[in-house]
Amino acid sequence: MRSHYCGALSTAMIGEVVTLAGWAQRRRDHGGVIFIDLRDREGLAQVVCDPDRAGAFKLADKVRGEFVLRITGLVRARPTGTVNPNLPSGEVEVLAHEVEILNPSMTPPFQIDDENLSETVRLEHRILDLRREVMQKNLRLRHRTARAARAFLDDRGFIDIETPVLYKSTPEGAREFLVPSRLSDGHFYALPQSPQLFKQMLMIAGFDRYYQIVKCFRDEDLRADRQPEFTQIDVETSFLGEEAIRTLMEALARHLFKEVLNVALPEPFPVMTYEQVMRDYGVDKPDLRVPMKLTELTDIMKDVEFKVFSGPANADGGRVAALCVPGGATLTRGEIDGYTEYLRGLGAKGLAWIKVNEIAKGAEGLQSPIVKFFPASVLHEILSRTKAQDGDLIFFGADKATACNACLGGLRQKVGHDRGLAETGWRPLWVVDFPMFEYDEEAKQWQARHHPFTSPKDGHEAFIETDPGKAYAKAYDMVLNGWEVAGGSVRIHRQEIQQQVFRSLRISPEDQQAKFGFLLQALQYGAPPHGGIAFGFDRLVALMAGAEAIRDVIAFPKTQRGQDLVTGAPSPVTERQLRELHIRLRNSD
Repeated sequence: MRSHYCGALSTAMIGEVVTLAGWAQRRRDHGGVIFIDLRDREGLAQVVCDPDRAGAFKLADKVRGEFVLRITGLVRARPTGTVNPNLPSGEVEVLAHEVEILNPSMTPPFQIDDENLSETVRLEHRILDLRREVMQKNLRLRHRTARAARAFLDDRGFIDIETPVLYKSTPEGAREFLVPSRLSDGHFYALPQSPQLFKQMLMIAGFDRYYQIVKCFRDEDLRADRQPEFTQIDVETSFLGEEAIRTLMEALARHLFKEVLNVALPEPFPVMTYEQVMRDYGVDKPDLRVPMKLTELTDIMKDVEFKVFSGPANADGGRVAALCVPGGATLTRGEIDGYTEYLRGLGAKGLAWIKVNEIAKGAEGLQSPIVKFFPASVLHEILSRTKAQDGDLIFFGADKATACNACLGGLRQKVGHDRGLAETGWRPLWVVDFPMFEYDEEAKQWQARHHPFTSPKDGHEAFIETDPGKAYAKAYDMVLNGWEVAGGSVRIHRQEIQQQVFRSLRISPEDQQAKFGFLLQALQYGAPPHGGIAFGFDRLVALMAGAEAIRDVIAFPKTQRGQDLVTGAPSPVTERQLRELHIRLRNSD
């Protein structure tokens, strides 16, 4: 029905007769000559309809926004002064010979080129939203990224193998989506949080290198970088150690950025331990474009009068730290109050600060309601450790280390971007040597930090049951500009180690068999050393596209309440459907 895409027209085609098909983005009547901006997935073409061709002109006069058209005409150069340098086809236009209305359209609720739309409106009218140039670009970038990933992995001997979507319910961290079985009364499938156990069994089966671009499901609270259903580039290998896996997956990341964006990522990626990033940045996915680091002050705050600091400094697991903001003394009290409110949202009770006006004047050169609580020696040490200069501002955090880190880590990244301190470009990082376990204060027991199939570091096996807090894992995360884009680990391949981990997590022998018996049995049949990684595909593409949320790179995403505003899902079902699934609602008779 067409000979060319609209966005493919160029000066090389001047004098040719072409046939285009697409949507009318705009129609303009300029003194008896009608201009139509015709749009398809490749871009826009300007179509000119003049009264000399009465039939085409008459139909063009009926055209409105989003009408589907087929137009045949002559490519010619645009008149001097009318060239549009922002369009690939901006040097030419098409003089219409024939105009055909393939389908009219209702008046759309918004102009397709409107960039000031609320997200609710966009999601309610997602089909129209997907016609917008930015969404067309994002989803095509997603396609190119998936294609590049497949090519890289195919060329290195990886095999694409599908794994089940109707899965067994297993405790792996997040809440699962359950699917009732009609044929087995009272029994449920679970939608997989990841193909973790299946890909391990594929390694035991001898496939050596597996990958899959796969849907995963987690029933958890949503945010900008999280959806109930999401996509992973899932990878597993046999007979490769932790460093070899990281090297290979780092090469994949570099390949994707070079192939899709023509961007060269640093080589090699820097590597930091979990302890290092938490000490220096407060979060395990730091944005290295922000140059500021946290400064440790716990030791010098133990004897100060200020109980807000001395309390956490003397408490088991407490921390006092500082964040020095270059040039931050220009912040107004209102701006500081704004950051205080931001931290309250992260669980902080308040925000202490000191403005460094003139170091040479000692305490008199410092502005803050808390300066009076510190002796000169402590103030000197604060300024020395933070390397503060005149005109800087020092923020403080004091609490349990986890809370202090979360608040100052979040503040560091927010202030860094707000104040224009962040560098441009791409700053990747490997974070390694994560703790195997973390203590759940509410449950009063240890939980797996990643998942219970992660191998301990060599020599840490003895800590698994005797002192879980000392056990570190062969786990690694790839971080890029403050987003965790991939995470993985070397897996446990020996049954006795896997059972040790289960015992440490208080999973009884009966539950081990009920939940993971199939894995424990498989581990008895010569399981090879194996490990892998999963890239958060939606997050990765969102970063590459410069999108603010992963919803902007997913064709039909859910809202923050998990709703699909296009189809109305989730939605009620009939009583008959429920009876077939052996389900009774609480309020039913």
